Amino acid sequence: MTPKKKLMEQVTALLTERGQKALEIAKQSILQEKIRSELLHEALRYFMEEVWEDVLHPAILSLFCEAVGGDPDATTQVGAAMVLLAGAADVHDDIVDQSITKDSQLTVFGKFGKDISILVGDALLFKGLMMLHEACEILPKEQKKAILELVKQAFFGISSAEAEETSFRGKFDVSPEEYLDMIRTKVAVAEATAKIGVILGGGTPQEVEELGHYGRTLGILMTIRDEFVDVFELDELKNRAEKECLPLPILFTFKDPEKKDEIIQLLKASTITEKEVDRILDLVINSKETRMLKKEMRRMIKAEIQRLKFVGIESGEGTNYKNILAFLLKSTLEDLNR
Repeated sequence: MTPKKKLMEQVTALLTERGQKALEIAKQSILQEKIRSELLHEALRYFMEEVWEDVLHPAILSLFCEAVGGDPDATTQVGAAMVLLAGAADVHDDIVDQSITKDSQLTVFGKFGKDISILVGDALLFKGLMMLHEACEILPKEQKKAILELVKQAFFGISSAEAEETSFRGKFDVSPEEYLDMIRTKVAVAEATAKIGVILGGGTPQEVEELGHYGRTLGILMTIRDEFVDVFELDELKNRAEKECLPLPILFTFKDPEKKDEIIQLLKASTITEKEVDRILDLVINSKETRMLKKEMRRMIKAEIQRLKFVGIESGEGTNYKNILAFLLKSTLEDLNR
């Protein structure tokens, strides 16, 4: 890894290297299905080829499998299934949140509307479940049972979190602690993915639990990072103010009554421009409460790195997996002051 590159650039390269094969298999498998509706097929193609670049889940499977001494190639089919299942959850989430754009790009909901989006999510879900079942058929009975149970509970967790999040919609009095607790539930898939990787690698029950804890922490940190990013993005901030819950850093800043009043006035303006966003960003980034949130992120990173010292991770072919896992955690703090 080149020090001159930003941490997130290095993370992207690492995840792409580890997860690209599974992503491509997922794309091919869903797009080769014979679908009578040209519009539905086009919406699936748009999502898989232009929107959904989920290398994270298969990369975590591969990395954690190899870290405990397993063959990373053994995770590819399960990884492809997880790409589709996570994609289904993402499409359905955009419908619930009425998200027109994400990362400056039209969502399936924004481009094709509600009805087609529901059908796209359903197609991804059914295909993902079929692929997961087929991938697990060749595994020992106990491994298969454990993996299927983890996937089931993880996606139940996402559904519960999304249901809870709808009660926050349009409210400016949601406590940041309450919202953060919802995030902890929402990242159940990250924890399950880490555990499945360890199971496929033949890890011990202790390794499954310890590295599952790491997966949950990484998921929480990445989600908090995304919450910061949404403060920087005009379209995303407008959508969240109107149809979702405000980003976590803003909720923390609301602990200061004066800043809360000013931000609410800016958000309730007839038109939110870049000027208003810049002022909100200035208030949020420079608030004591936001600094405390970043301090908590640093505490979580330090605690998780300490936990890794007591996990018996392999170091094969010159690869220090503990350093890689620590590196992934640290990257979540990069550029949060921009």
